[in-house]
Amino acid sequence: MCGIAGFSLFNHQEGGQASLTSMHEAIHHRGPDASGTYLDEHIGLCHRRLSILDLSEAGNQPMFSADGNLVIVFNGEIYNFLELRAELEAEGVQFKSHTDTEVILALYAREGTQCLGKLNGMFAFALWDKTKQELFIARDRLGKKPLYYFSHNGRFAFGSEIKAILALENIPREIRLDAVYDFFAYQYVPDPKSIFKHIHKLPPAHYLLLNKDGFSISEYWDLSFKNTSRDSEETHKAQLKGLLEKVTKQRMVSDVPLGAFLSGGVDSSGVVAMMAQASETPVKTCTIGFDNKDFNEADFAREIAEKYKTEHHEYTVHQNVADRLEHIVSFFDEPFADPSLVPTFFVSELARKAVTVALAGDGGDEMFAGYEKYSVDDIENKLRNKFPEAVRKSIFPSLGKLAGKIPGTVGKKAKSLLTSLSHDPAMGFYITNSMMTDDMWQSLVKTEVTEQLGDYHPSQYTLEMYNKADGPDHLSKILYTDIKTYMTGDILVKVDRMSMANSLEVRAPILDYQVAEFAATLPSSQKYRNGEKKYLLKEVFKPFIPDSLLYRKKMGFSTPLDEWFRGELKELFESILSNASYGVYDIFDRDSVNQVWQQHQNGTHQHGTVLWSMLMYQMWYNRYVNVDKERGLQ
Repeated sequence: MCGIAGFSLFNHQEGGQASLTSMHEAIHHRGPDASGTYLDEHIGLCHRRLSILDLSEAGNQPMFSADGNLVIVFNGEIYNFLELRAELEAEGVQFKSHTDTEVILALYAREGTQCLGKLNGMFAFALWDKTKQELFIARDRLGKKPLYYFSHNGRFAFGSEIKAILALENIPREIRLDAVYDFFAYQYVPDPKSIFKHIHKLPPAHYLLLNKDGFSISEYWDLSFKNTSRDSEETHKAQLKGLLEKVTKQRMVSDVPLGAFLSGGVDSSGVVAMMAQASETPVKTCTIGFDNKDFNEADFAREIAEKYKTEHHEYTVHQNVADRLEHIVSFFDEPFADPSLVPTFFVSELARKAVTVALAGDGGDEMFAGYEKYSVDDIENKLRNKFPEAVRKSIFPSLGKLAGKIPGTVGKKAKSLLTSLSHDPAMGFYITNSMMTDDMWQSLVKTEVTEQLGDYHPSQYTLEMYNKADGPDHLSKILYTDIKTYMTGDILVKVDRMSMANSLEVRAPILDYQVAEFAATLPSSQKYRNGEKKYLLKEVFKPFIPDSLLYRKKMGFSTPLDEWFRGELKELFESILSNASYGVYDIFDRDSVNQVWQQHQNGTHQHGTVLWSMLMYQMWYNRYVNVDKERGLQ
């Protein structure tokens, strides 16, 4: 696991070695073990190394091919590199190291960009081909590893994090207004946008080719749901079990200490169980707890730890969130507001004291329909089908407005439901899962912002992915949508930043693309059945996890936001927002923000999610936007 960055010199001189040094220093946390740079008349590359495989200097980067014509900087892990290496050695290729990086170089030399089809892993890399005078940048299929690029007036730069790009001189920091709207709707800025006008994300499963004439972006893989397997449920169960055992074992290859995140949920517990089966020594496990029992899963995690006799580490988050929050949030160089970033940071910090690599259960919910929102969506669609479309569209919006006048959560939920039911299933899915309602946005937003946005609405992002999905039914389409949106833009970003903040590598077996492809072929009834989420995955894990844990309500690394804003985060919010002249107040009316704050404080409304998004936006703005230079919204 590492950090990479670089720039093109085809059309702009970036400052040479000093600029490369600034870039890799900006992402020091991603790789504290070693650093390296490469610079010629066309391309500059830099690398930060977190040593995982082949700890010797032979594993340092940038790495060169044997003939010196290829140079690569690589972030990630290739899990099938030993098989690929054996295949290449059989053809006469000789290797100088025991790294997966060198395998990529050799594979590219043989197959060019087609090499991506053979790589199974989490990765982002940049490979400079001196012969072709072409830079090849690629990202893994599901987006585990990040890659940002900057393009403006002939300049081009890239990095694992935006802060590496911002380390260059005179990078414009103009904010995209539509991305701000997206952020408050989703709590993250969706691909391929970033919060900055001229900085973009390379989408997962895409590669970029750059030469003196410019650059192009191509997709090399997509997840398809169109071919449903007709094999029996028992066959699927056996196939999934074998696949999960295989990919978990692949991710246990490491030259440094290895362990696992353990939340006490189905996915992480299943991963720990499979690790315990494959390991000759006790698995190191780490979990986070809270003083509030409604958010505390430590007891469940402890039960799994005891069952598999793991070396268990536990940390309880007490009243120290406010003290650490600015430090934690600083690792996000665009606004990000999933509150589980807090426990994810703490569990990463805890894990790093014992291990350098941790396995996690990410991906199970998106692949196998594990979130509560899928149950809610199912109920909504059953209700939707009971009413004629004309009735839903003409009457339900008015009923929703009336429901909204009922104080408390009952009125809020009724309004959301009625509003959702007035739309088709795709738009209903967006409305139910949006983190800020249209009404809340309209009550806060400034008139001039509304005018600048025109007819833009964040739902466009959800609807685009939903309509792109090739699944045979609604569940398949929303699973594809979540894999392409929420998982990539939220879950994986959160885990990457919070683990890398602690120089910790996180591997997710269930996110193996082969598992994703297999899950996509399963009938929807084997993922969600009569209200039971993750049906087949639970069947696989049944021998390994007690029913009391297997069938309990999902919590994950949750956080008590509403309590925090009436308690330990109250002073921090008031301090940061009251002292702000720009940022949130470029978007929202100050009096309206104050009203929302007071409603939350007096208990008439629960605005924890909205307040958290405001706080995260302002903390990001204070750190990453230079108000003295460019404060414009674009």
